[in-house]
Amino acid sequence: MPTPEADPERHHHRGRTTRPAAARPPARPSLRSLLRVASVACGIQFGWALQLSLLTPYVQELGIPHAWASIIWLCGPLSGLIVQPMVGHMSDRCTSRFGRRRPFIVAGAASIVVSVLIIGYSADIGWLLGDRGGVRPRAIGVFVFGFWILDVANNMTQGPCRALLADLTGKDHRRTRVANAYFSLFMAVGNILGYATGAFSYWFKVFPFTLTSACDVNCANLKSAFIIDIAFIALTTYLSISAAQELPLGSSDRNTPFAEEGPGQSSQAEEAFLWELFGTFRYFSASIWIILLVTGLNWIGWFPFLLFDTDWMGREIYGGKPNEGTNYSNGVRMGALGLMLNSIMLGITSVLMEKLCRKWGSGFVWGISNFIMALSFLAMLVITFVNKSIGHDSPPPGIVIASLVVFAILGIPLAITYSVPYALISSRIESLGLGQGLSMGVLNLAIVIPQVWLLYFHLAMNVHLCVQKRYDQETHYS
Repeated sequence: MPTPEADPERHHHRGRTTRPAAARPPARPSLRSLLRVASVACGIQFGWALQLSLLTPYVQELGIPHAWASIIWLCGPLSGLIVQPMVGHMSDRCTSRFGRRRPFIVAGAASIVVSVLIIGYSADIGWLLGDRGGVRPRAIGVFVFGFWILDVANNMTQGPCRALLADLTGKDHRRTRVANAYFSLFMAVGNILGYATGAFSYWFKVFPFTLTSACDVNCANLKSAFIIDIAFIALTTYLSISAAQELPLGSSDRNTPFAEEGPGQSSQAEEAFLWELFGTFRYFSASIWIILLVTGLNWIGWFPFLLFDTDWMGREIYGGKPNEGTNYSNGVRMGALGLMLNSIMLGITSVLMEKLCRKWGSGFVWGISNFIMALSFLAMLVITFVNKSIGHDSPPPGIVIASLVVFAILGIPLAITYSVPYALISSRIESLGLGQGLSMGVLNLAIVIPQVWLLYFHLAMNVHLCVQKRYDQETHYS
């Protein structure tokens, strides 16, 4: 059987393909160009930071119970499961004169702009449609629609961004690590700016038009933050796509060493997308499977933290509830401050990433970061237990400081999670002749499948608790 490293010239003469090879840039890009290309991560992550720190509390203020708030986040893993591999596949084959990755980056950024406008004005739209009172179903419907578009847009943008960096660095493993470290650094900068924006309580004074009959102070602050996000994503997208020099992929370039598998399959010009995606698995080495497995296990831990970090601070540390007093909102803002500290540590670690990996090896650095992550999550459980045993109306300063320290420390393993697995998978996929867009989609499967499993488990538990509660009530009254 022909190996994945079969002669690409032979495939050129045959004129039959199943997957495009990565188009090479005309010249090796400078580190400064890679820095600019990676800058789009700053704009994307700015919006993610607002989404992660503010939207779970906000949707509860619209009237969705806490137990069901996480179901709204189901779109993220589902869109990541479908959209990112598909976009990666399509960008590998794109023949646009603007390049393969840049059209998808621009389309994703435009979709982000539309979605954050829908989310920011969901309360106003719901008011126009007739919402009144504490529970606002029309606003919730508009919010969920915009939220799902935002998740699809984020997944549509991030995959081609990383694939573009992998295209530009080629087989230079050191530059691949540097490019992914740049991407992680800009994610940290975006996080810092996003969480700082979310923690500021007076944006409604800077943008007074955001305060309306349907939109109170918290809502106006959220709306204002998303307006800032629009300007930020536009700026960073321009910097990124103007720095990248992509060669258009012509029809003659649609070949790859990976293409030939046998007489029956090589005669087909195209394979179905899912068959192609899952067909790549047979060529994965043991090291690739280990990377995917460890990535999946990592995100079983990271996803609940990223989803409920500020909510945990508001409920478990400050003892508040949405729309009941000020404890919850104070806790959410303190959680946003903790996430800003987390992002500072993420940025520092990203700057040092290349030196750490060169000295100790990427695998060792990744392993140590996983131990730090596990110990930090354990510390959060201990802090919660100690705070509940104290029983004060407001948390003692020591508890708050300890929580902030844990948030900050978690920035170290998070930086490594955002960088090292992508560099490792990119260097190993390159030798198989796979398009980098599809390879990023495959890694994304290892990220989103655990998230889908966790959300479905959470949904099943909520349904069980609701059924049990209703049964207990009926038994009590009978």
